Amino acid sequence: MVLGNALIGLREGLEASLVVSILVAFLVRTDRRRELPKVWAGVAFAILVSVGVTLGLTLAEQALTFEASEALGGSLSIVAVAFVTWMIFWMRSNARAMKAELEGRLEHAISMGPAAVVVMATLAVGREGLETAVFFFAAAQAAGETVQPLIGFLIGIAVSIVIAFAIYKGAMRINLAKFFTVTGFFLIFVAAGILAYGVHDLQEAGILPGLNTLAFDVSAAIPPDSWYGTLLKGIFNFSPQTTVLEAVVWSVYVVVVLTLFLLPQRTRSTTPTSA
Repeated sequence: MVLGNALIGLREGLEASLVVSILVAFLVRTDRRRELPKVWAGVAFAILVSVGVTLGLTLAEQALTFEASEALGGSLSIVAVAFVTWMIFWMRSNARAMKAELEGRLEHAISMGPAAVVVMATLAVGREGLETAVFFFAAAQAAGETVQPLIGFLIGIAVSIVIAFAIYKGAMRINLAKFFTVTGFFLIFVAAGILAYGVHDLQEAGILPGLNTLAFDVSAAIPPDSWYGTLLKGIFNFSPQTTVLEAVVWSVYVVVVLTLFLLPQRTRSTTPTSA
């Protein structure tokens, strides 16, 4: 699961890092450095909340019975897929306007007082943090252990911080619209695999039927412990033994979401404003 989770960590981490760099750059550019500690306090609080949510979900899952644990894992997998799907389309439509929107919110928060600045920074970064926490938990459940997903997320987040810092310092230029389009395309398949695994968890919990009704069994051709089986599992969460319901859900998700994603975006008409 290293590569797939690294992609999630890179995507979510870059969004959060860009949010922070935009806020910091705005305060530095407008000579309001005194507000920086409040922004960093909000960022730190958002990170602590995200880590707390991850630990809370892990501890809650360990205290449950097998059926309840599978029900929780399956439900959170579906929630994680909903998050990442929303994230893919939101960034595709709003990447260009993100800078102006964040600066406007920060300006308004400064006028309201110090607490508003902390809350604004917390909410701006916390959204990505909570999405990452839920998706990390779902990915760790799918992998059957937590080391590889954690390594993948940390690699992706570390790379995203380096990229965001380089952009902030002017050492790197990147077409963010193209970046989010390319990563969004691959994330659709990663999310489809997590969704299928979530359905499998709900089948094991007895909530959904068809646990023993297989669409295909290619475990002889693609052994789960082979290098290519591990690779397919790690990137796309591919299971050699896939139930009919898993296959249907995976196919419907990919066809619908990929079709909507590949549709050309409507260009927004903007009315010029006088200075």
